Amino acid sequence: MEAAAPHNPAEPSAPCAELTVTSPEQMRELGRRLAGLLRAGDLVLLSGELGAGKTTLTRGLGEGLGVRGAVTSPTFVIARVHPSLRGGPPLVHVDAYRLSGGLDEMEDLDLDVSLPESVIVVEWGEGKVEELAEDRLHLVIHRAVGDTADEVRHVTVTGLGARWRGTGLSALSA
Repeated sequence: MEAAAPHNPAEPSAPCAELTVTSPEQMRELGRRLAGLLRAGDLVLLSGELGAGKTTLTRGLGEGLGVRGAVTSPTFVIARVHPSLRGGPPLVHVDAYRLSGGLDEMEDLDLDVSLPESVIVVEWGEGKVEELAEDRLHLVIHRAVGDTADEVRHVTVTGLGARWRGTGLSALSA
């Protein structure tokens, strides 16, 4: 993975890392490394087009957090809970792709109740779940344009809120 200069025009003071990932294994490794920064109460939003690698990254998060069960796309069940095998927080993996009503439509998932003791990862969550937490991590994954066989992805990791100041997001690109 190669690091690029951090930049986030929406919030210049937000901790940010920009990376280039060249394979699904590197995406999983990014997830495993990111898991080392996560703790109970963290909300992670994943954005990117279909096939960008959101679920692959979440698999790596699950491996890094040491959770039970295979991390697969929760598209048809909307949310899956993966309990920790080593006493850490469970991973709640949500796919908000088919949900259009924002947080109101997601109330039945009780994400606000689960958040304090879990790490919640929401694919397609932008504009839908930000109200859950002021402090959140937002990852945007861009697939290289053109050849669909190209596995190159550009990942921007932005920490929003006091929780992410000084957490070493820039170390992800090392």
